[in-house]
Amino acid sequence: MALNKNNSAVKRIMQEARELASDPSTEYHAAPLEDDIFEWHCTLRGPAGTEFEGGLYHFRILLPAEYPFRPPSIMMLTPNGRFELNTKICISFTNYHEELWQPAWGVRTAIIGLQGFFPLKGQAAVGVGSIEFPTTERKRLATLSKEWVCPHCQQPNLELLPHPSPESEASTSPKTLESLEVSNNAPERAQPLNVAIDQPPALESSPSTASPRGVNDTEERRVVPILRTSVALEHSRRSSHKPPLLLDTAICVLLVLVFGIICRRMV
Repeated sequence: MALNKNNSAVKRIMQEARELASDPSTEYHAAPLEDDIFEWHCTLRGPAGTEFEGGLYHFRILLPAEYPFRPPSIMMLTPNGRFELNTKICISFTNYHEELWQPAWGVRTAIIGLQGFFPLKGQAAVGVGSIEFPTTERKRLATLSKEWVCPHCQQPNLELLPHPSPESEASTSPKTLESLEVSNNAPERAQPLNVAIDQPPALESSPSTASPRGVNDTEERRVVPILRTSVALEHSRRSSHKPPLLLDTAICVLLVLVFGIICRRMV
């Protein structure tokens, strides 16, 4: 596939691919297809402390031609009991909610975010693409997922994402959706990339401030607490420094007197 390396989307995707290759994680492995860089395949480790622990889940990330100014789509391929197979998943950082997407986010954002949504309860956190299997069935599927083979990659999940060594486990802590709450602009390790492309003005809406149609209260409560807290603290700070009413009045009277004196001298 011939690529136009002057295209802003191609530049951004190649930059992200290099970053993920040079900074691998024990929690996931992701890379674009050799014949189509707009389609990525990722193998993700199930979140620790949940019924998905020990599982390895393979999914597709489909990037639009306008990337990074429009969000990706995500489709799960490995049976898991949480997400429907071969169905675009409705989460706030996918194509279902373009008004929430920020160009500073990227493929890593989608991967970290998806891992965080695994343990949440069905439709309470995800719309289209959500299923609710019993815990025992999810654990069974997690065990089977290690040997699941992607028809395109032709490798078992365990070969794509081997179990980390004790040294790697000690030095790398799992990241979940909580990483998305670190800042109001982008999650941890998803800072704006140093790519020479023309970017439009920053989006006015963000996961911290927007409450669009289709985003439920549970998801919103996970995204906005930091902003709400900072706003409340700022309001309290300003209120505590407000001058007393008597002082305001005295200042106004003094200004009127000074203005009157100046006017008399001018006359």
